[in-house]
Amino acid sequence: MTELLRTIAEGLVEDKDAIEVRADEPNDEGVIVYHLHVAPDDMGRVIGKQGRIAKALRTVMRAGAARVNQKIMVEID
Repeated sequence: MTELLRTIAEGLVEDKDAIEVRADEPNDEGVIVYHLHVAPDDMGRVIGKQGRIAKALRTVMRAGAARVNQKIMVEID
């Protein structure tokens, strides 16, 4: 899942070296939280107007996680 998130983010940002993806351990409900960190100049590209790109990114990640029976959340730092 981290590679999927990294691949999607690489298509959105200018500074590909600044991408960091970190996954937390599953919490009590079994939800894994993925943290996406990008360069400050690329935050607008990842979030998009009114958060549309961020919402789409989270939807794609949840769909991918559902295929492998995982529950995830994506936070953009």
